[in-house]
Amino acid sequence: MHKLLILLMFAILQFAAAQNSQKPCSAPEARQFDFWIGEWELTWPGGQGGTPEGQTGRGVNHVVQYLGECVIFENFSFADSSFIGKSWSVYNLQKQLWQQTWVDNSGGYLLFTGGFADGKMELRTAPFQRNGVTYVSRMVFRNIAANSFDWDWQRSADNGETWQDVWNIHYQRKTESAGK
Repeated sequence: MHKLLILLMFAILQFAAAQNSQKPCSAPEARQFDFWIGEWELTWPGGQGGTPEGQTGRGVNHVVQYLGECVIFENFSFADSSFIGKSWSVYNLQKQLWQQTWVDNSGGYLLFTGGFADGKMELRTAPFQRNGVTYVSRMVFRNIAANSFDWDWQRSADNGETWQDVWNIHYQRKTESAGK
């Protein structure tokens, strides 16, 4: 009986160890942002992102995985480096949603939550007040293909009933130079 109890305890410990050896970010949902990983060239229309009307805004974004492929790290910059921002995104398995923290060289600090549905990734801020009006902001990653997608920064003053475009960026994956 004593040997049977020891054998049973050993089997339970082995099962628990096998369960704990699963990678913490191995859930399929934790791979939903993988399309974003890479080196990107960015363009946007004049009148947005501080770009004068009639000109095309340009930037770059370097997006990588860190910490056991659990964290997506973004390094965004205007082409002239006048605006630089970084974000950290992670899938929270307990809450069943994506969480992102954004910081930039203008002192910006934003928190987002959201998820992937209908071929789009959407992350929103909590409601906030500005000049007596309550707003919600969101970013939408859409038209996702292997080497391109569109990103929309939008704002709503009616709790998401309608959205106003603020900034529309086209992402194009950088290609290897012919000489490399």
